[in-house]
Amino acid sequence: MAEGARTGPHRQGYAAPRTSGQREGSCGYRAYADTLELAAAYRDLVSRLGAHGGKGLDVEIEVNGLLTYDRAVVTLPPEAAQCNRRVYELADREAPAMPRASVRREAFGKLPAGAPIDVYTLTNPSGIEVRALTYGAILQSIRVPDRDGHADDVVLGYNSLAGYLRNAPYFGAVVGRYASRIAQGTFTLDGRSYRLATNNGPHHLHGGVTGFDKVVWKAEPVQGDSGVAVALAYTSPDGEEGYPGTVAVRVTYTLTDRNELLVDYQASTDRPTPMNLSQHSYFNLAGAGTRDVLGHELEINADRFTPLDATLIPTGVIAPVAGTPFDFRRSTPLGARIEQDDPQLNNADGYDHNFVLNRAGSGLSFAARAIDPTTGRTLEIRTTEPGLQLYSGNFLDGTITGKGGHVYGRRSGLALETQHFPDSPNHRAFPSTILRPGGEYRSRTVFAFGVR
Repeated sequence: MAEGARTGPHRQGYAAPRTSGQREGSCGYRAYADTLELAAAYRDLVSRLGAHGGKGLDVEIEVNGLLTYDRAVVTLPPEAAQCNRRVYELADREAPAMPRASVRREAFGKLPAGAPIDVYTLTNPSGIEVRALTYGAILQSIRVPDRDGHADDVVLGYNSLAGYLRNAPYFGAVVGRYASRIAQGTFTLDGRSYRLATNNGPHHLHGGVTGFDKVVWKAEPVQGDSGVAVALAYTSPDGEEGYPGTVAVRVTYTLTDRNELLVDYQASTDRPTPMNLSQHSYFNLAGAGTRDVLGHELEINADRFTPLDATLIPTGVIAPVAGTPFDFRRSTPLGARIEQDDPQLNNADGYDHNFVLNRAGSGLSFAARAIDPTTGRTLEIRTTEPGLQLYSGNFLDGTITGKGGHVYGRRSGLALETQHFPDSPNHRAFPSTILRPGGEYRSRTVFAFGVR
C-alpha cells in the first residue's frame, strides 16, 4: 500500500524504479525529487482508496515506512501524514466484526433430585468456543476452525444432560481422585491399608463408582492470566469412594487469545491421600462423530511406556518404545500399527497405555501432537505431568448416539490424558502421587489448537 521513498543519490545495488510498463505485482518502488512531491503523491494514493470501498481492501506485499534509506529523517511533513486517518476509517468500515473474548452462563438441565446444572461458554477473538458443565467439570463442546475457516465441534459428548446421566464413558470429564486404574481397588499408605470402590472388574477406575466425573461442581467466571476463564470447585469428603481425607479441588479452564485451552488443577487435603487428576476428552479433529480417528497423525514425546497385564494394570516395568507399535516419536497415523499381532495391543484391544514423557525440568514440556490431514486441524499438548495415557476409543461400539445424532462407533475418538502413571500407589518405582497436609497439588496442561 505504501509508496517506497528515498532521497539522496542512488546507492550501489539500488535499481531505479520503473514508472511505466511496470509488471503487475512487483514491489512498485518510486523515487521523488523532494518531500513536497512525495507528500502530493502520498495524498493522491490515499484519496484513491475510497474508490475501493465496498470491494474489500487487502495488503499482501510490504510496508517500508516513511523514512529515508538510512532512517535518518522523516520524509513527509506532519500535515501530509494526517491523511492516514482515511486509511483507518476505510479499514474499520470494511473489516468484518470480530468476536470478542467472553464468558456466559446458561442453564443446561437438572439432576433427578432437582439440582440445576449450568454450562459456561468461553469464546475468544478467533471464534474458538469452549463449553464447560458444572456436572463432572465436563468439557461438553470445543469448536475450532479448520483450514478453510469452518468451525466444528472436536470432542465427543451429548447435547443434553440426560445423555451424560445415562451412558457417558467419561466424555470430557475431569476424572479423580485418581485418574486411571488402581489394582484390586487397594493400596497401603503410611502402614495402613485402604480399600476403594471397584468399578472396572476387580479394579478401581477414574475415582470409582461416583468419581469427580459424576458430582456437581461450584463454578464462577474468573479473570484468567491470559484469557477468559471459569473456575470449578469441589470438596471431596473423607471416605468418599474409600479415599482418606477431605480434599478441596479446583479446576480452572482458561481460553486464551492464542487459541490455547489451559487446564489448571489445584488441591489440598487434611490427611495423606493419593491424588491424580486428568481431563478425559475424546478428540476427533475431523469433527466429532464424522469418522474414526485412525487417520489422525500422532506424535508422542516419549521414549518409554508402561506395559500392561491382561487386566490393564501396569506390570511395573518401564519399557522402551523403540521397535514396538508404541513408537510415536515421529508423527505416525494412529491406525498404522493398531491391528498388529502384539501382546500389548491384544491386552487392550488397541491403545490404552501410559507413556513416560521425556521431560525438561518441572515446567511445561511438549507431550503430544495430533493432526487431522483432512481438515488441517492440529492439537498440541504441553503439560507438567510425567505421563500421558493414550486411549484409542477401543470400547466405543456404536451403541452411543451423541451430539447431532452422530453414532459413536469403534475408535471414533482419541483420548490423550495427561497424568501420573496408573496404579502408582502400588509401585514404588513410579513417581509418587501422595498429597499430604500442608502441601498443594498443582498441575497444568495446555491444549493448543491450530491448522496446517
